Amino acid sequence: MQRKFTIGLIQMMCSPDPQENLRRAESSVDEAAEEGAEVICLPELFRSQYFCQREDAKLFDLAEAVPGPSTQALGKIAKEKQVVVIAPVFERRAAGVYHNSAAIIDANGEVAGLYRKMHIPDDPAYYEKFYFTPGDLGFRAFDTRSGRIAALICWDQWYPEGARLASLQGASVLFYPTAIGWHTHEKAQSGDAQRDAWRTIQRGHAIANGVYVAAVNRVGFEKPADAQGEGLEFWGTSFVADPFGVVLKEASTDREEIVLAEVDLERLEEVRRNWPFFRDRRIDAYAGITQRFLDEKTWHEEE
Repeated sequence: MQRKFTIGLIQMMCSPDPQENLRRAESSVDEAAEEGAEVICLPELFRSQYFCQREDAKLFDLAEAVPGPSTQALGKIAKEKQVVVIAPVFERRAAGVYHNSAAIIDANGEVAGLYRKMHIPDDPAYYEKFYFTPGDLGFRAFDTRSGRIAALICWDQWYPEGARLASLQGASVLFYPTAIGWHTHEKAQSGDAQRDAWRTIQRGHAIANGVYVAAVNRVGFEKPADAQGEGLEFWGTSFVADPFGVVLKEASTDREEIVLAEVDLERLEEVRRNWPFFRDRRIDAYAGITQRFLDEKTWHEEE
């Protein structure tokens, strides 16, 4: 395992053409590698515009197998450039079974691991429960050429349990490929607060677990021609936070960018020695965490 390595986040716009998006992703991965990135992450569902703004069974045609076209194309670049690539995909597991997934492609070009999004939202213009079966592989960390990393996806960002479990498996970086933005009618009143909450919760994961956190979002306005809603303005802001929540690099809200930041395992060691949250966890007292909600009856049963 390397003591230091550079990560690269690809903040990009996504067109209606999956092949164009793949070509642009390949070019951006190549550019990030040339700039020194050793682990490179693309945004959630980068092969298409964010199609979950409506429910349409024809859109299952966008899904692909893993391994499949995206992992093969990006695996070729990973091997050529000797880099690790995190490739989010709309995974076709079987007829009628689809996942929102992220393939971890190691520097040899092979898929080293697969994460399937665990938390699936169902909100206006985020109708993901129609498309995605909840993940069944758990929160996992994977060994790569550069180090041990984990990938979670978008809505997973809001849940401390996922970050904790991935960190407990030894991940030094939690990557969160993302597609999140503003509803037009909400932006003026609550847009800043929404984005700040998103940023803050992930910085909290970094602090609570003593790990690096890297969130990579898309940018641009997207409204499918046949969607009923007003569309979404994706807010970018891809960033990397260190194990004490310090934001090392952050992208704009409205431009395509490559964000580069260094992961230093000595910094991780330093933070955990001085803020030993793992040492002081009361693992004997957390049984209730597996309950949906602790009403008075279940609380007494837990006691």
